[in-house]
Amino acid sequence: MVGQWLKISKNWSDISKNSVAEILNQRRACRSFLNRRPPEGLILELVDKARRTPTAGNSQGVEFLILQEEDEVEDFWSTSLGEKDKKSFSFPGLLEAPVLVVPFGVPALYIDRYRERDKNYTTLGRGEEEWKVPYWLTDAAFATMALQLLAIENNMESCFVGLFDREERIKEKFEVPKTHEALGVLILGYPDRQNQVEGASQKRKRRPLKEVAHQGRWNSQ
Repeated sequence: MVGQWLKISKNWSDISKNSVAEILNQRRACRSFLNRRPPEGLILELVDKARRTPTAGNSQGVEFLILQEEDEVEDFWSTSLGEKDKKSFSFPGLLEAPVLVVPFGVPALYIDRYRERDKNYTTLGRGEEEWKVPYWLTDAAFATMALQLLAIENNMESCFVGLFDREERIKEKFEVPKTHEALGVLILGYPDRQNQVEGASQKRKRRPLKEVAHQGRWNSQ
């Protein structure tokens, strides 16, 4: 399937019109989706590409829960929101999205990697407490951003949402190991242009470049 997909995937996007700069400029959180499924095999193909982003020590400790069957998506929202909250949800179009991808960082793979001969000069193989930055989540974030950009390249949009106190319920429902740490959930699908709803966050103006880029030293303006 993957080999066949590579031969035909160009039908869905003109890559020459999708430079990284253009795609980043297009990227917005989408909160209203059409109930339209992507072509069979496309999401797995995009995840395969997204997982090629860097991981510390090439630990490859990022895994993905992909939910795209109707009953799987319904189970996610019922577990996450509950029926009562679903009825009063501010963004009902978000619940129409056909695909949910939950990226997980796997700490054990990083710890095992840093116990190996070329990395054991560090203390990072001793346990999670040695990691000032939990790179399993950093690397999951890299892959998630790549997946968002790949979705835009294929005429889809996305919205990333944190799981917070719902993470354990989601892991239990879908039999995810307790040791795996969820970054959040990436909601994917085709945008419903006629029924878009903006959240308060989208109305915030972008900070000027001079406030976020510090050249040479911090107070460089």
